[in-house]
Amino acid sequence: MAVVVSKVYCSNSEVVLVVRSRPPVVNGGGFIVTNNYTQNVVFKVDGCGILGKKNEVILKDGDGHDLLLIRKKGGVIEALSMQKKWRGYSKDFEGCEKLVFCLKEPNNNSCFFKKMPIKVSIESNDYKNQKNFQIAGSFPDRACSIVDSNGNVIAKVGSRNEVQQVMPSKDVYIVTIKAGVDQAFVIGVIAILDYLYDGSTKC
Repeated sequence: MAVVVSKVYCSNSEVVLVVRSRPPVVNGGGFIVTNNYTQNVVFKVDGCGILGKKNEVILKDGDGHDLLLIRKKGGVIEALSMQKKWRGYSKDFEGCEKLVFCLKEPNNNSCFFKKMPIKVSIESNDYKNQKNFQIAGSFPDRACSIVDSNGNVIAKVGSRNEVQQVMPSKDVYIVTIKAGVDQAFVIGVIAILDYLYDGSTKC
């Protein structure tokens, strides 16, 4: 898989991250992502409770620097479409926004909403190198995967068993990311899923 955000977030081995949601009353919501083994904060996601803007979230690194601005596209045509689009933008060395991925979600007003897959594509100027993915399973149940066009699972969301036994909660879960996969891209996709399913990023 090609680098989406930065090669810094592509590991030579499989990585297990722990996601902990922040309730809206704590710093406006969002969530923190830590390494399962070192406990170091790897990513932070600020939701609209912090930003004051609906349909927008920001992915930051562990030090609080912006990595991705993720927003839902608006407009009349978009409102009438069966599919809504979220776009993830990174910033280049000159500070300009660059579109790096797009997520298409079904219209939740449709009776087919739950049956229609959520699709993700990595934007590239080279059509042959464009990558497409799909969300398989149920994010609200913390049991889903990001699957590439060849059927390979690149990342998986699951419950953290040792936590669930003591305190069952969907506010703490793990994300297992395969070697070579851009972790920032994966967490960016999860940030959108969190918003779509009324998670801590949503106002």
